[in-house]
Amino acid sequence: MPLLKDILYNIPVKEILGNTDIELTSICIDSRKAAQGSAFVAIKGTLVDGHQYIVTAIEQGAHIIVCETLPTEIKENICYIKVQDGSIAAGTLASAFYDFPSQDMVVVGVTGTNGKTTITTLLYQLFTKLGFKCGLISTVQNYIGSEVEIATHTTPDAISIQSLFARMRNAGCSHVFMEVSSHAIHQNRIQGIKFDAAVFTNITHDHLDYHKTFDEYIRVKKQLFDFLPASAFALTNIDDKRGAVMLQNTKAAPYTYSLRAPSSIKGKVLENNLSGLVMKIDGHEAHLRMIGIFNAYNLLAVYGVAKYLKQDPIEVLAALSTLHGAPGRFESICSPKDKILGIVDYAHTPDALLNVLSTIQQLRNNDEQIITIIGCGGDRDKTKRPLMATVATNKSDKAILTSDNPRSEDPEAILNEMESELTFTQKRKTLRISDRKEAIKTACALAKPGDIVLVAGKGHETYQEINGVKHHFDDREVLIEAFTILNK
Repeated sequence: MPLLKDILYNIPVKEILGNTDIELTSICIDSRKAAQGSAFVAIKGTLVDGHQYIVTAIEQGAHIIVCETLPTEIKENICYIKVQDGSIAAGTLASAFYDFPSQDMVVVGVTGTNGKTTITTLLYQLFTKLGFKCGLISTVQNYIGSEVEIATHTTPDAISIQSLFARMRNAGCSHVFMEVSSHAIHQNRIQGIKFDAAVFTNITHDHLDYHKTFDEYIRVKKQLFDFLPASAFALTNIDDKRGAVMLQNTKAAPYTYSLRAPSSIKGKVLENNLSGLVMKIDGHEAHLRMIGIFNAYNLLAVYGVAKYLKQDPIEVLAALSTLHGAPGRFESICSPKDKILGIVDYAHTPDALLNVLSTIQQLRNNDEQIITIIGCGGDRDKTKRPLMATVATNKSDKAILTSDNPRSEDPEAILNEMESELTFTQKRKTLRISDRKEAIKTACALAKPGDIVLVAGKGHETYQEINGVKHHFDDREVLIEAFTILNK
């Protein structure tokens, strides 16, 4: 175990009370996880101030307290370290404690509103196929080589990330691909990570409950690129009107990808149907299993990362042609008897929903109905609720408004807000069924042979959160159950 004095040199310390010539056994930001010899880092969060739990951490065995404000009672045999920002200190201290694991691997961070999970999952699959041992940190799952763990956050807390990186390095991973959420950037959860590359996908209406303004949301995303070292590269979607902004002031080598504008990586969609995409990428034609223009952008980003990490373009395209997307991302299920096509997708922003429905419209024949089931999460950005309902009704033949994860909110109140800006014409083709299972079953019952049922918003999630309790709920399971009933 390292001595505290040996790993403090990277942290801007304001004051130290106590002996730093002591062994550090672990680091935590949750006082309940403190143990004998731990360092407890008190972080002022959005809901909870960790300084309230300093005494609890000491009672649990912590003998090092890292804090922004020293407690009024200073206990003997405890080392107190006062810092400017506890969240920055947590990542920096954890990185040093685990001996800077990100420096021993190639780390690629992917940020943006939509596409993060698909791009990181494809990169993990691609580089594994190319012969590398890889790590993945994503919304759906974390991988350490072939070992899988269910993820609980898009980006874990700073200490968990460094612990994951250490396990990946110790397991022999050479590359790590990770989603980087705006919350993680703003809360300094990526502090202490050396990124070798960062990718920007797009930015649309989301998380304004947290960031308050769209400009602030953009500014936070841009920080990932602002702090890249000169040895890294930045890859951005130049077709997004904020794509060029991400490259301003970055020290990293700047690259771009696009389907429309001039760019470093140029793509063109030649075919787009239910069997996949045919694309021209960098002058090479590729047949790919994924569907939709939004996935064309995702594939370009993946190809670009591989190219700038010095992989052979032909080998990359050959491997990409065999890969599938992430679970719950445009995942299709077909009813055996009536051939109703069910699609489960994580689309939970207006732009993501628009992309998915536009893709479905391009794939269908004229006589096929699109029936969309959509909800909005409780205790989250309320301003997008009417936008989600508007997109669903404009782009579908029928829309069913239902619950997502209502959390502490009344599901009916959420539906009221979703409906609030619908016109009379839009409301005529809209149903509201707050019970999500009943909503999915109703959509399947309304569907005729050949119709398309989109279940949007939850994707890979296997729970529904109601009043603080997570109940098992999987859109895919419910869809299969509904199709089974229809086929009897």
